[in-house]
Amino acid sequence: MSDVAQLPRGPLMADLSGVSLSNEEREFLIQPAVGAVILFDRNFESREQVSALISQIKSLRNPELLVAVDQEGGRVQRFRQGFFELPPLFAIGQLYDSQPEQATRLSFDAGCLMAAELRQVGVDFSFAPVLDLADLHSQVIGDRGFHNDPLIIAELGYHYVNGMNSAGMQATGKHFPGHGGVLTDSHLQLPVDYRDLDMLMSCDLVPYRNLAPLLGAVMTAHVQYSAIQEELPTYSRFWLKKVLRDHLGFEGLIFSDDLTMKGAEGGVSHAERAERALRAGCDIVLICNEPEAARQTSEHIGRLFAPAPGRLDAMVGGACDVAPEELETLMSSLLPLVEDGKAV
Repeated sequence: MSDVAQLPRGPLMADLSGVSLSNEEREFLIQPAVGAVILFDRNFESREQVSALISQIKSLRNPELLVAVDQEGGRVQRFRQGFFELPPLFAIGQLYDSQPEQATRLSFDAGCLMAAELRQVGVDFSFAPVLDLADLHSQVIGDRGFHNDPLIIAELGYHYVNGMNSAGMQATGKHFPGHGGVLTDSHLQLPVDYRDLDMLMSCDLVPYRNLAPLLGAVMTAHVQYSAIQEELPTYSRFWLKKVLRDHLGFEGLIFSDDLTMKGAEGGVSHAERAERALRAGCDIVLICNEPEAARQTSEHIGRLFAPAPGRLDAMVGGACDVAPEELETLMSSLLPLVEDGKAV
């Protein structure tokens, strides 16, 4: 395709307004700073429609633009009609307390099924699994996490990640270093966690330490850990280089969480937030729900950061060899957990 832009994938992930590409979005997505697209429920009508949309996105660039989605299960599942209704991760954790062997098997099944269905329509990766401590009182995490025991989170996360990998998808652990110690929703305001580093190392960071070799990527938390450092992890070389890279040994990609969230504001523009995050060690920054901010950010970081060839290669979706009859078996095994999850 001689008319396809020959551009490397840049460090910005952006979103779309609807179920098909507008002319303005086509022009925006070929900007060198843009490397990936995240889809939301507003971009989904059916399997056929979203598959066509993804094909449109990928046809704009060579190497292809990557496509991601939040398809965790429970209350955070962007694609629903025609997709299996995935249970919240907490339902798996509850089962673990009485039937650990079955729970680990079903954690693998959930990761495999989620990834297989997405790979069938062309999605490269889902931002999953959540590795935060589960807390049903939390406004943002709630039942999105497996458990409140970090060792159980690590064990169930291990099987979930392996399930994703078996269906051709890399995993993204979130939200580093841990969103489960606060009740406040960082979409709406800045949460403050008052625990010290030793407490986090012995608790929230355990899943990252145990799963570091398996995760393709990690997403940051917009939480202030005031007893450790005023700077948010998203903007902090201490958190991203010293703790995540050097201490925990993580070598994969680092995504910022959405920089339009209230918790990420910090009194500066979206473009300045993106620059700070990239200088601190994030590989990819997300700007969602504000198209003009995404365009301004693209122009700003495009002047400062040369797109790195291969930056996102590790997250490219692989071949999915899960047969239709295997999918049916996975769905049957998970159905009781779906009902359990509704009761949480």
